[in-house]
Amino acid sequence: MIEYDLAGTDLGDVRFAISPLGEATLSLRTLRDPGRYPLMLPWVRRTMAARSELDAEMLFALTNERFWVLDFLTPHPRSPLTRFEDELDAAARTRPETMLADIASVHPDPNAVPSPLRGSPEQVMGRITAALADYWAACFEPWWPRMRALLEADIVYRGRLLASAGLHGLFADFAPALSLRGNVVRVATRTPIGYRHTTTGTGLTLAPSMFVRSASAPISPDAPPLVMYAARGVAALFESEVSSGPDALMALIGRSRTQLLVALHAPASSTELAVRLGVTASAINQHLRALRDAGLLTSARHGRSVLYLRSELGDDLLAAAGAERLEP
Repeated sequence: MIEYDLAGTDLGDVRFAISPLGEATLSLRTLRDPGRYPLMLPWVRRTMAARSELDAEMLFALTNERFWVLDFLTPHPRSPLTRFEDELDAAARTRPETMLADIASVHPDPNAVPSPLRGSPEQVMGRITAALADYWAACFEPWWPRMRALLEADIVYRGRLLASAGLHGLFADFAPALSLRGNVVRVATRTPIGYRHTTTGTGLTLAPSMFVRSASAPISPDAPPLVMYAARGVAALFESEVSSGPDALMALIGRSRTQLLVALHAPASSTELAVRLGVTASAINQHLRALRDAGLLTSARHGRSVLYLRSELGDDLLAAAGAERLEP
């Protein structure tokens, strides 16, 4: 059990952030067992050919049979707008003793350390960063706008929940492995790793992830307080079609606007919606403005994106039109 004591921490010290490098590193778990991450199988299949051109030996070495990864490759993100290149540059400057300690944590038997992780620290670090840079370019860059939109949408949802229901309401919505007992955040893990960390002066960062099944935290008790949790909506990440919705409502406001209402049970950007519905971004923006002006959607700026969400009036309209379910 990993615990973070929030005593003396206010709401402003609980922040949300996105780590592109962390996502790339956690995704390496799919190399060992793709079946553990069924919602990401479409991505695994679509990137299989690209992976064959990469340094698979090194990428495989960055995890172990328990699916642990090196802490310095899952950095403490400071913002939802973090860039992969910036995080990788920072990781490349990790002190050799820290890198070696992380390798020893993931591969504790000195005689069983994978060969790509042996050698001088400079050589090992150079190969790690080169392998991850190539992996990102081949397997993440084409999908990252859609992935980031999903993670940002999750943050908007959680942020609204935090504002309306407080910390206890926020944590009640997470998977059971992540809970708040009094002032203590508890992360239940399947590992023997356990420690208690006070967040006073540092705060707590919550990072949504597509490659965490419930919740995860750094192995080292010296790492800044960070919880990576399963993001909402991953099942819809690679959907190319959206349910049409009730026929009566389509006759009233049109097919595209009805599809948007159905899709916006969770926040999404116009770019993401255009991909899912297979129409141009300009057409999507026209429909979104009309629905928002009618009070059927709400919108909120998040970084450089505007995220849309079905309003209570939109929920009521779908229900009155005979939609059986308002969420997938």
